[in-house]
Amino acid sequence: MSALNDATRGRLLFGGDYNPEQWPAEVWHDDIRLMREAGVNIATVGVFSWATLEPTPGAREFSWLDSVLGLLDEAGIGVCLATPTASPPPWLGARHPETLPRDENGTVVWYGSRNQFCPSSPVYREHAAAIAQAVADRYGSHPALRMWHVGNEYCTSCWCDESARHFRRWLRARYDTLDALNEAWGTAFWSQRYSEWDEIIPPRRAQYLINPTQLLDFRRFTSDALMECFTAERDIVTAASPGVPVTTNFMPLFAGLDGWRWAAEESAVSVDIYPDPAAGPDEPAGAAYGALVQDLTRSQAGGPWALMEQAASGVSWRPVNRPKPPGLMRLWSLQAVARGADALCFFQWRQSRQGSEKFHSAMLPHSGEHSRVHREIRALGAELDALAPVTGTRVPADIAILHDWPAWWASEQPGRPSTDLSYPDVLAAWHHALWRRNLTTDLAHPEADLSRYRMVVVPQLYLLTDAALDNLAAWVHDGGVLVCGFFTGVADADDRVRPGGMDARLRRVLGLAAVHEWCPLPTGGTVALTDGTAGTLWSEDVEPAGATTHAAYAEGDLAGRPAITRHRHGEGTAWYVSTLPGADALGDLLAGTAADAGVEPVLPGAPAGVEAVRRGPLLFVLNHTAEPATVAVPEPCTDLLTGARHEAEITVEGRGVAVLRP
Repeated sequence: MSALNDATRGRLLFGGDYNPEQWPAEVWHDDIRLMREAGVNIATVGVFSWATLEPTPGAREFSWLDSVLGLLDEAGIGVCLATPTASPPPWLGARHPETLPRDENGTVVWYGSRNQFCPSSPVYREHAAAIAQAVADRYGSHPALRMWHVGNEYCTSCWCDESARHFRRWLRARYDTLDALNEAWGTAFWSQRYSEWDEIIPPRRAQYLINPTQLLDFRRFTSDALMECFTAERDIVTAASPGVPVTTNFMPLFAGLDGWRWAAEESAVSVDIYPDPAAGPDEPAGAAYGALVQDLTRSQAGGPWALMEQAASGVSWRPVNRPKPPGLMRLWSLQAVARGADALCFFQWRQSRQGSEKFHSAMLPHSGEHSRVHREIRALGAELDALAPVTGTRVPADIAILHDWPAWWASEQPGRPSTDLSYPDVLAAWHHALWRRNLTTDLAHPEADLSRYRMVVVPQLYLLTDAALDNLAAWVHDGGVLVCGFFTGVADADDRVRPGGMDARLRRVLGLAAVHEWCPLPTGGTVALTDGTAGTLWSEDVEPAGATTHAAYAEGDLAGRPAITRHRHGEGTAWYVSTLPGADALGDLLAGTAADAGVEPVLPGAPAGVEAVRRGPLLFVLNHTAEPATVAVPEPCTDLLTGARHEAEITVEGRGVAVLRP
């Protein structure tokens, strides 16, 4: 991740979105003063400024941006400069309605908000490239430039006629012939066979269920169409400023983009994270959610990454928007650093007085510089210099959780065994079980090199490619420990169900003859297991072929049938979990298999609610409860944040953090 290292220049980046076009020029000088006093060293500028930069077609109004970038540079504050193409100005939609997206019902999605563009529209792409080129030409060598920010939270889908033409081109490239497409989509079912390419349309609203593989391919296509928009602008800014990192801000665990493919096209990977602070101290769901997104983003980046947006306090889009209590903003910010972030940024610097996000918190809130929120921002900025040694270092992990966007898309098709089955919920449950026990995990693509991991976890991957199956089988055979969840390996890349209810290669690894039936539980239902625990959500009728039963179903139609199995495969071991155990039972199972694989918690014996993560030479200890927690330390160490020396144990205050160096 050397490109992000070039932007950080040996220190953690700290700042946020800055929208000076919302304010009179006299406010800018006050902003710069307060930024300097708060320790801000990076400002993201221009994300939503297209209408200000180009108020009428072809016009260019750069004088205000010249002034702002000059002021930031004079203050020693770097700039993450955006291409402003996420929100086209009203004149584009009014003059060129063909650039506006249509939903699956054919209804136009009008301008008046943001992200109102069809990714496939040549007219949109032409205008987006023109404004991106103009910004790049003017500021590509500006001394304040540290990073490029292309677009914003790419999320638009479109079902218009232009998208249909683009979809057909994408399908031709994927399948080459109509015969191949018909075979892949299984169009013999319901008389759906296509005889001409022009007959194919996006999966618009239909009489009943739409072809699942068509839906899957449209998700793939939409991700790729948006990525074409991103890479076109990326190439423009890269040509103007070679070596300057380029990013776009991912949304957390977002279904709309294939994040593995997108991350490969970025020189720096960033994400926006907005956990719910209302979860409460006894069950720190916000912290668990943050850890999952952080681990995923770090894994996409292959190293350090950037937290591009977070909230200083409350947000404006939940039904009830609770502020962050004292200390929580700092705690969650330092959690991101612990899990690999080299940049801590917020939306936004100064809270907007108008517009749809005027109640979204900011580093400088409506109540001004003497507010609690701004005091906490200043305190955090002052602490970050002490953490400079962590910049550019990595987070070691011996466990990988396999994650794949097409598997996610395919598993949530209509007509599945249970609509209660939510891929992200299952993924989060398994990650949370490891997180609570301070077992650090990466996330990995199923086809990735797994050789550096001792244990691999597959919460639920309904779709697995042949390459992924071969990869996983070889890794287990060579000595890996696999824990595989239910409804996995069921379908191939075309969403075609594999014989036996699970691919034969995976069944050999797991020691199973067949999965005879998927037996989802009633909503909220549980099923007792013979080890004294209970399963939730799901059950399966599996037939062993060499696997031993660790726990069986103790009641119902599957009473006596295996629920959790273990099998020796080559030099490795493979577990199959055909239900979703409760949180404690799942955590115990995963902790036990991790120990068998030679993986120990980062800080054994840490109290519940205390998170421990190693990054480079440092040990981060984060207390997610509201009460002080005393933790034994593995060796004498110094807390970089306080300078205090600790010989055998440390007490971390409620919502507190210690960063320990031997």
